[in-house]
Amino acid sequence: MNTSIAIALVTVALLFVFVFAGVHISFTLMSLSFVGLFLVTSNFSTALSVLSTTAFNAIRTYTYCVIPLFMLMGTIMAVSGSAGDLFKWAHKMLEKVPGGLAAATVIGNAVFAAVTGVSVASATVFSQVAIPEMRKYKYDPNFATGIVCGSSNLGMIIPPSLFFIVYGTVAQVSIGQLFVGGVLPGILMSAIFIIYTSIYGTRHPAAIGLDPVTRKPLYEDPDPKGKLESTLHALPIVLLIVVVLGGIWGGYVTPTEASAIGCLGAFIIALCKRSLTWKSTGSILLDTSKGSAGILLLLVSAQMYSRLLSVSGAVKWVSASILSANLPGWALIGVFLLLVLALGCVIDGNSIILLTTPVIQPVIQAMGYNQVWWGVILVMAVCIGQITPPFGTIVFACKGVLGNIVDVATIFKHAVPYIFLMLLTIAICMAFPQIVLFLPNMMMS
Repeated sequence: MNTSIAIALVTVALLFVFVFAGVHISFTLMSLSFVGLFLVTSNFSTALSVLSTTAFNAIRTYTYCVIPLFMLMGTIMAVSGSAGDLFKWAHKMLEKVPGGLAAATVIGNAVFAAVTGVSVASATVFSQVAIPEMRKYKYDPNFATGIVCGSSNLGMIIPPSLFFIVYGTVAQVSIGQLFVGGVLPGILMSAIFIIYTSIYGTRHPAAIGLDPVTRKPLYEDPDPKGKLESTLHALPIVLLIVVVLGGIWGGYVTPTEASAIGCLGAFIIALCKRSLTWKSTGSILLDTSKGSAGILLLLVSAQMYSRLLSVSGAVKWVSASILSANLPGWALIGVFLLLVLALGCVIDGNSIILLTTPVIQPVIQAMGYNQVWWGVILVMAVCIGQITPPFGTIVFACKGVLGNIVDVATIFKHAVPYIFLMLLTIAICMAFPQIVLFLPNMMMS
């Protein structure tokens, strides 16, 4: 091991130390990149030049417009009340099914995921929409909260997903193929969640608002009609999703163009619903700007750090060292996933992707694994961290909305089954890679 590699590895260790200590990851990445390049090159001007060039060129291409545009699309849909329309539609379709509200929450979250791209947004909205409705129908509040937390993770798996955008940018993998690759795993995970809630409701009827003895609903809807009306309200959103994802899948538009179409469609739907005001529009633009700026800054700082790892030769050294161990592919994948799951307990998903991808992705590539497949597996593993203690951003988003209805420890407890259900989905997608690759392969043919 030469000095340059040793310096890079020390910065990796310091990176984790600073992140765990609470230092902002963008500042940490930039600072360590500069110090590391200075020590590797022994030239202040060279280190400064590399970083300034990276900062200037990192996000200049129009491809990066996909981040603020998809975030704007999701924010408009969230503010316009579209999530409520989706939930009411799913509820009306399943109201005669025992535990139908639980399934409706999963379906509503899955469909809403296709317009938000941010799971915390789904958690916040459905905590306001689905949980009060389930409480009205006498569902166990704890069980209801677990459903919302678990199914909100679909927002980062079903495209457009912010995690896919970040991974695709850092790993230089087609964002369009990642989007399409997440569709079937997202549907599979939704189906597994629904099956679980159905089995749980069968074994614990009181949890889904049924009398434990007669198994009849404890609450009867006084107005069971309205299926046509709810369908008509949800139809524009479903059509927008079909246009956006269908355009990417069919190769008619790029993800960036699709995001612009999605923004326009979301804006038109919101105008037709008369749900936008000057105040809410300003809030939407401000929230989108703040969120986008944070993500783009992360991408710039990550590319700076990648330059350090590349110049020092650390990535090649780590890849060669791991491959020389001659471990089976499944064992290495397992180690990588355990690392991601462990990191998910203490730092956010974007940071995990930015920290691990520069080191892990070259190894995955050298082993011959498909980069789109690994990207989807990685994102699903990262999503688990959003409902694991103590960091669990989705859990705290739900708690922030619900207030004193349920405490944080109880939410974490009832989110645990969904951790295992997500692990099951990952295992199935690893055993049958075509679940991920079927649609991307069709897209390329």
